[in-house]
Parts: sequence; C-alpha cells; structure tokens
Amino acid sequence: VVPATPALFEKKLRNQEAKEGSTVTLRAELSKHNAPVRWKKGSVLLRASNKYEMKQMGSAVELLIHDLQLKDA
Repeated sequence: VVPATPALFEKKLRNQEAKEGSTVTLRAELSKHNAPVRWKKGSVLLRASNKYEMKQMGSAVELLIHDLQLKDA
C-alpha cells in the first residue's frame, strides 16, 4: 500500500466583503487536479443547495454562497 500525498493549497482562500442578499465566490487552487474537496463552515459540512454551489475545474475549486446573510460570515 502506497499512501497518497495530500493536496495542498497553491492559492489559499481570501477574506471577502459583500452586501447582504448578494452572492460571493470563494476560490482556491490545489496542488492536485480533481482532488476531492469538502467545504465546511466550522464543523458543519456544506452540501450543494440553493444556498451553496460548489465547482471544481482541475485544480481550481470554488464555493458560491448565494443570498448572503450576516450568519454566513
């Protein structure tokens, strides 16, 4: 058994400001193409929904948060 090397951030997420009700896109770039990504807010695993949209193109990953509310900070 050969252990796989973990994917690392090549470009990390950055803090962003946006208005309530708008959409924000969080972007990162990983060291591996198509590495499995799980998005979390604290200990809560986020799932694709009307609120959260996840995209992955090779090593680039995005989380779109729609209809921003103060609790999304």
